[in-house]
Amino acid sequence: MKLRRLAVLCVGALALTVACTSSPGPAPSRTPGAARGAVAASPSADDESPEPSPTVAVHALTSAELQSQWWSWAAAAAENRSPVLDQDGHLCGEGQKDGIWFLAGTTGGPAKRSCTVPIGVPVVFPLVNVFGTSSQCLDFMDTAKGGAVLDGKQLTPEPLPSTPIRMYTGEGNPFTGRQDSINTWSCGLWVRLDPLTPGSHVLSFHGESGDFATAVDYRLEVAKPTPTGAT
Repeated sequence: MKLRRLAVLCVGALALTVACTSSPGPAPSRTPGAARGAVAASPSADDESPEPSPTVAVHALTSAELQSQWWSWAAAAAENRSPVLDQDGHLCGEGQKDGIWFLAGTTGGPAKRSCTVPIGVPVVFPLVNVFGTSSQCLDFMDTAKGGAVLDGKQLTPEPLPSTPIRMYTGEGNPFTGRQDSINTWSCGLWVRLDPLTPGSHVLSFHGESGDFATAVDYRLEVAKPTPTGAT
């Protein structure tokens, strides 16, 4: 895998040569290992069940907002904590923020993951996507295709065209290798889901563009977060 290029497919590292404009600067505050979307405040004496966090109106997000947020999430963690490189799902909560839950593909090839998603939180993921130059996005979208199935129901992917974004990366991440703030372009096929009903769900998706292909099977458990201090 070619994991330290600025031209990286996620869900995969496609061999592209990308000229991204980067300007050093602090990335947004992140807490390694903390799944902030999966942890609620300590319950009050009157209510032992934590309330879900306020959700993001994911269908109202612009192409730039959605892709910038997802890429900043995917590129925040170092390689050994990356949810994109994770094979079984134990890192799916890495770096998640309140109000939206991101899922990742792979850097090429299949994966099977299990993941617990907080109740009442919308879910967003790409079938296949890329960041690079505007022209590379145009070429990428010419052959991009994929599909997703949730609990046996076919989902309709949303194509997001070449869009300028600002992407924040963390030290040791699998895409650029360093902490930075990058102006680049992004595009891909996406799915935005309203909050899933509590319980177990099966999600499968795949995507490809050119000679790159990826596929992920997710078993999702939608449940209230465990109260702080609970065993």
